[in-house]
Amino acid sequence: MNLKIGVVAATSALAFLAAACSGGTVAPTSTATPPPTAAMGSSMQPGNLAPEVRGFHKGGEILFIHTEASDPEVASMLTMMMGPRVVLVASLAQASESALAGVYVFTNGVKGGGPFGFQPDVFDSVPDEPAYSPLRVVVLVTWKDGSTARELRSLDDIRAAESRGDLTTKRSGAVVNMPILSWPGGHR
Repeated sequence: MNLKIGVVAATSALAFLAAACSGGTVAPTSTATPPPTAAMGSSMQPGNLAPEVRGFHKGGEILFIHTEASDPEVASMLTMMMGPRVVLVASLAQASESALAGVYVFTNGVKGGGPFGFQPDVFDSVPDEPAYSPLRVVVLVTWKDGSTARELRSLDDIRAAESRGDLTTKRSGAVVNMPILSWPGGHR
């Protein structure tokens, strides 16, 4: 069973990467059934809530959740990765540039808990900063062949590695609602 989930997740990740790089979308490959929602007035079980995910900002750790995504493949992949359903909201892709912040997602490199199975995501802003928005445009980070991949914990780290020619970044068309719950020096 775990092998099957891994194969489906890897297939989904590759399809998302191909779609994101081409600017298109790919139909979801998952047949996972989302968990049932609780009726109004009933208590939610903790397992039905969006789980906290670890990421980085300016070298420090943050915790965030995924709630909605503009792309069906991204919503499907995040649902498979996290458990509770990430809702498809296609209109998120129409958000104005000023309403968006960035999340840097690694497509290869250091193994970890990111959506493609590599290091955690890097965020460009947190709630105490003026540029903060929970709506994140996905920026794909790919280490070049021959580069020594290492865990990067800040946008400055990513930019420095990119300027050395170690990696490339590519802004995808996918937007994900990723509210940050805790960050260095703050929390909700």
